[in-house]
Amino acid sequence: MSSSNFLFFSLALLILTLSPIPNFASSSLEEANALLKWKTSLQIPNNSLVSSWNSLPLNSSALIPCTSWFGVVCNADGSTQRLNLSSCGLNGTLHQFPFSLLHNLTYLDLTINNFFGPIPQEIRLLYKLVYLDFSVNKFSGVIPPEIGNLRQLTILCIYSNNISGTIPSSLDENQLSGPIPIELGNLKSLTDLAVSNNQLNGSIPSSLGDLTSLNVLHLHQNQLSGPIPIELGNLSSLTKLAMYKNQLNGSIPSSLGDLTYLSVLYLYKNQLSGLIPIELGNLKSLTDLEVSNNLLNGSIPSTLGDLTSLNVLYFDENQLSGPIPIELGNLKSLTDLQVSNNQLNCSIPSSLGDLASLNVLYLDENQLSGPIPIELGNLKSLTKLGLSYNQLSGSISSSLGDLISLNAVYLDENQLFGPIPIELGNLNSLIPLQVRGNQLSGSISLSLGDLTSLNVLYFDENQLSGPIPIELGNLKSLTNLCLSDNQLSGAIPSSLGNLSKLQTLYLHTNKLFGSIPLGLGSLETLELSNNHFCGHLPEDLCHGGKLQKFTINANHLTGPISRGLRNCSSLIRARFDQNQFIGDISNSLGIYPRLKYLDISHNNFHGQLSQNWSECKNLATLVMANNNICGSIPPEFAHSTQFQRLDLSSNQLVGEIPKEFGKMKSMLNLSLANDQLSEVDLSQNWLTEVIPSEVQSLKNLKKLNLSHNRLFGSIPNAFTSLPSGIDIDLSKNELTGPVPLCSNFVNASLQGNPGLCANFTGLKLCASQILKKKNDPFHHRLILRHSPQKPLDKEGGDYFSITSFDGGVVYDDILKATDNIHEAYAIGTGGYGTLYKAELQPKNMVAVKKLHSSSENVDHNGFLNKGSLGSIFRSDVLAKELDWSKRVNIVKAIANGLAYMHHDCSPPIIHRDISTANILLDSDYEAHISDFGTSKLLKLDSSNWTAIAGTYGYIAPELAYTMVATEKCDVYSFGIVSLEVIMGKHPGELPTWYVLCSSLQSLQSYSSHHC
Repeated sequence: MSSSNFLFFSLALLILTLSPIPNFASSSLEEANALLKWKTSLQIPNNSLVSSWNSLPLNSSALIPCTSWFGVVCNADGSTQRLNLSSCGLNGTLHQFPFSLLHNLTYLDLTINNFFGPIPQEIRLLYKLVYLDFSVNKFSGVIPPEIGNLRQLTILCIYSNNISGTIPSSLDENQLSGPIPIELGNLKSLTDLAVSNNQLNGSIPSSLGDLTSLNVLHLHQNQLSGPIPIELGNLSSLTKLAMYKNQLNGSIPSSLGDLTYLSVLYLYKNQLSGLIPIELGNLKSLTDLEVSNNLLNGSIPSTLGDLTSLNVLYFDENQLSGPIPIELGNLKSLTDLQVSNNQLNCSIPSSLGDLASLNVLYLDENQLSGPIPIELGNLKSLTKLGLSYNQLSGSISSSLGDLISLNAVYLDENQLFGPIPIELGNLNSLIPLQVRGNQLSGSISLSLGDLTSLNVLYFDENQLSGPIPIELGNLKSLTNLCLSDNQLSGAIPSSLGNLSKLQTLYLHTNKLFGSIPLGLGSLETLELSNNHFCGHLPEDLCHGGKLQKFTINANHLTGPISRGLRNCSSLIRARFDQNQFIGDISNSLGIYPRLKYLDISHNNFHGQLSQNWSECKNLATLVMANNNICGSIPPEFAHSTQFQRLDLSSNQLVGEIPKEFGKMKSMLNLSLANDQLSEVDLSQNWLTEVIPSEVQSLKNLKKLNLSHNRLFGSIPNAFTSLPSGIDIDLSKNELTGPVPLCSNFVNASLQGNPGLCANFTGLKLCASQILKKKNDPFHHRLILRHSPQKPLDKEGGDYFSITSFDGGVVYDDILKATDNIHEAYAIGTGGYGTLYKAELQPKNMVAVKKLHSSSENVDHNGFLNKGSLGSIFRSDVLAKELDWSKRVNIVKAIANGLAYMHHDCSPPIIHRDISTANILLDSDYEAHISDFGTSKLLKLDSSNWTAIAGTYGYIAPELAYTMVATEKCDVYSFGIVSLEVIMGKHPGELPTWYVLCSSLQSLQSYSSHHC
């Protein structure tokens, strides 16, 4: 700690009543024996300087303390006058210090030892003390008020101890708290007041303005608040004023401009606001002006150009506006100029090129415009140049290549254009070179390979073209290389593999091609996405075991995932999507305990999902969409407790959605509360079964996509307990029954589920009440729908096997399973019947429809193993099996079926929901019309009025406004289905010209070969 941090007093610290001082007449021998006694109470290291303090012979009159003891000086009478034991390694207290005997002591220095305990009240007995320094020890407790009795004390220093409590006159680097006493203003002869590094609060008392002899005022690093008193302008002798790192507010008083001897003014890291006083230009002796991190506004006064002695000028992190004054070019002694993070505008004045002594120039994060002045090339002493985040334009001046002392250049996020000057290769001391986010063009200069001290090179987000120079392989100190978001072409030079210190390499979003070279295995980050790379991944990736972030998406890579990546346990984020990778997904990837994000979508992976994914405890996003993954979803997936997004869409998954997904909330509460699954996409698979009610536990769910599967049953009422605003897509399934009444389903995608009903727009209306069953259950007919399940055990048999079917037994079991067709089992209702759910055996669920009419005979649906026509169109693989001949036969079969229903049945049957979801195919691709859940029996004496039924996109327009169902409605739907069979997509998904032209051409081609 320099002397500027000490607290010096020329008068007593507090004016207290003096107690009478005894008249001691102790000889030098008495004092010596007393000091020896105190010495014995201390712990003293071997070979200490105080080892010269030896015992005195009895009745000795030798003035040993004055002649041979270290640190002891006596006056002419032989009495101890000065005691300096600084840095002697002493450890102990002052309890046995001879305060009462050393009445002639004027100087006491115990600094830099290990004294502890309180400062004794007996300190008042050293009434002749002029200098007292207890700094850098471990004294604790409060400062005794008796210290105010030392009326001749001019220097008191007790900084860097464990002193606490309120301040009698305050000291540096302790734990003092409370306000600064107003009474300090009475110490007219005080020259230095240093109370920094404490916990003082409240405002600065204006009485400090009365300390006209003050040279140094250090109030920094406290909790002082309020304005800076204008009375401080009275301290005409002040040379150093430090009030930084407080909570001072208000404006800087213009009266500080009267402190003509001031050399240092530190006001940074406060909450000062308002304008910079022009009067500060009067401080001709000022060498250091630091007012950073405040709320100052307005312009920088041009009067600061008169501070010709100024070395350091900091105004960064404020709200200053306007131009940089050209007068700052007069500050010939300036070495450090920082005005970044403001709102300064206009161009950089060329006069700054006259600051020949300047070492640091930071003007970044402003609104400066125009070109970089070529005059900056005159700053031969410049070591750091920061101009980032402005609106600078023009080219990079080649004159910057003359600043051979530069070790840091920051030109990011401007509007600079043109080529990279080859002269930058002269800056051999350069460590970071950052020019990202500009409009630079041309090739990367080969001269950059000469910057052998460089460790950071950022040229990303420009318009650079051409190859990556092999000369960059000479940058042996390089740790970060970023050339992404350009138009670079060619292959990655193998010389980059020589950069043994390289940690991050960003080359994504360019036009690079070829294979990925060896030698990049020691990187921590490697981003190569959005290029044209091909071939296999190199085996040495992650060879160093450090790779954390790896992105290779949107390229043309083939083959399996390399062995090095499979064993890369350091991975945190990885993207392999949009390539042509192959391999069995169960063993293509390893176990990554730190992995948070993985995307392998849009590849050709196959096989089944491994339960080992449960070992990835930190996994938040997993995207495996658009592959050929089959099998079921392992319940162990739910063990990845930080899931936020799961996308398994467009695969060949089968089976049910694991109920364990709904249990993720409770598991997460054990580890990372409030982090649970927020996005689930399992669309376009072959999932069956019902939606598990456990989904209600996913309280952070934001997106759920289960569309284009074969899910059946009702939508669980548990959805009503989920928060609002969830994006739900359950379309194109076989769901039935009422939609839960909650806001999430108002805008949900539910089309393609003909059995659903709801009391809001988009679905058929639900009946206001379910018809009560009659007393005699035999007055009703039952339609059974058998949902495809896993094969039953042989012992359990199959209800619907031809060899074992017994209608009477099945009927009795249905009554038993539904409690005599009780309403509690109802899952939907239509114009002519109510649908019930019955579990006849474990895992053998059937849908039972009870007709309201007692005179109709209906058959059970057979199981058609090719599934629905719509599900085939949603699978690129299955759709390829439908050649033109099969498609024509399908259309014919549908037409024949409708003809039978409309003309051969009496009364005629109107299906009302002819769609691809209700056309089932058997093993020979023979089409069957299914799902008569919304059909009507057309009676001549009936109005046949009902709510709109059917699937949107297939419903005849006239049904919407006439509300009258006729055979023509089915014929319209048949036409839509026919077009969809021809095109493979619903007509509404294609442009009109494509449907009319492309389809006709295909039909003509077919007819020419087959007709």
